[in-house]
Amino acid sequence: MNRNTLYMVIGALAVVVVVLGVYIYQQQTKREGIELKFDDNGISIQKN
Repeated sequence: MNRNTLYMVIGALAVVVVVLGVYIYQQQTKREGIELKFDDNGISIQKN
């Protein structure tokens, strides 16, 4: 495996770690309550 391939694999792993970290952070800081959505299908209400 040459160096460029190794750097690409390390970079891809770093991106995966960052994306996963952001996703987990958003899930943990999600507010509790009621979510209202207005779209083409009308109004929907969901409890978080």
